[in-house]
Amino acid sequence: MLRRSRALGGSWRVWRKRFIFWLGAAAIGIVSVAFAWAADQAQGLFNGLTHASEWSFLLPLIIAPLGFAFCSYMAEQHFPASQGSGIPQAIAARHLDSPAGRSRLLSMRVAIGKVFLTIVGLLCGGSIGREGPTVQVGAALMLLSGRIGGLPQANGLILAGSAAGIAAAFNTPLAGVVFAIEEMSKTYHSRVNGLVLIAVIVSGLSALGLVGTYTYFGVANPDTTSVNDWALTLVCGIGGGAFGALFSGGMLYLSKRIRRRIQTSGKPLQRTVMLAAICGLAIALIGIASGGQTYGTGYDQARGAVEGNALPLLYFIEKLLASFITMLSGIPGGIFAPSLSVGAGLGSTAASLFGSSIALGALLGMAGYFAGVVQAPMTAFVIILEMTANHESVIPIMLASMLGYATSRLLSREPLYHGLSRSFLADALRAMRAAERSETADQAKAA
Repeated sequence: MLRRSRALGGSWRVWRKRFIFWLGAAAIGIVSVAFAWAADQAQGLFNGLTHASEWSFLLPLIIAPLGFAFCSYMAEQHFPASQGSGIPQAIAARHLDSPAGRSRLLSMRVAIGKVFLTIVGLLCGGSIGREGPTVQVGAALMLLSGRIGGLPQANGLILAGSAAGIAAAFNTPLAGVVFAIEEMSKTYHSRVNGLVLIAVIVSGLSALGLVGTYTYFGVANPDTTSVNDWALTLVCGIGGGAFGALFSGGMLYLSKRIRRRIQTSGKPLQRTVMLAAICGLAIALIGIASGGQTYGTGYDQARGAVEGNALPLLYFIEKLLASFITMLSGIPGGIFAPSLSVGAGLGSTAASLFGSSIALGALLGMAGYFAGVVQAPMTAFVIILEMTANHESVIPIMLASMLGYATSRLLSREPLYHGLSRSFLADALRAMRAAERSETADQAKAA
């Protein structure tokens, strides 16, 4: 009888942990859907304001600098570690052994600030997406469920939350799993990846329960039928990788130097906010010059190209600049959706010049450029296949992804997210050491 009660008690503890883990994964799906809705509303409100009257297209000259400055100030003062994409923070947290150190990067306070400031960034015209922030929010939610349920595998929980965030944000479960293995962990562990699979399934089911089954960019099945189409594959792969390396390498180079100069200045907060305001003004000018095409996520433009509607020939350059400047400003917001939009514009331009299918060019351009930016080719082609339910162009999309990755690696050796994670890791370590010194000093005074 005693043995049986102990077994039942152990079983209850195990099932309690599983139930809390499942609740955390379901919460990621629900939050992802709510975040997507709020982001769409913010971007719609911005578009409405800038098209309300004849001269309202000039409003971004006021809204963008003020909005960027506000986001920068709030991120620095009230929500530290919420800047940028959110994926570098999740990567950095996996290198920290201390729960206190991980919570500095993946706390619920940071997650709430991330969601709020990303929505504000879209409301003032920033070229950002919600998918990267959803990764940070998903990792924070999963860590919280781990603390509540007494789950010990912090690294596995971060991976699971990150994968669930990507899967729920794009409705791409396979891409979520591949992203966790290829980009977040760089390794395969069967036990940890079991957590990843369960989290992706549960979060995906909760998201599907709210919004139903859908494909992110609709259904597109262009086929590769001619020599021009295969030449287009090479151009989109190599060209996408080169532009992706330009984006990621330039971002790592400039962000390090700007960060160093700001930190060594006498007024780092003032300099940071001023930089964000200047970037906001630049975003407004680019947006006005492009006829409003470069504001926001770029989803509508990318979907239009996937459906066969050609984008302006220089759209991808304008969107790349807008995304680069927005990310350089340091305001919270991701680059997944804007990068896909840049790639779709690149492919559309190349297809127009080659006389090929615009839809095919958009898919190949997204694969090549996205793989070039994040240097994760498997994630690139899996996510694009899932987002478009494509079954006809699998080999060309895979080839464009590999060419984009290889070209980017030749030009820029360090992956973007891992390079950016170093500054967050360094900040967390400095904060932990400062807290330890303060605690030691307090103990010495008490003694």
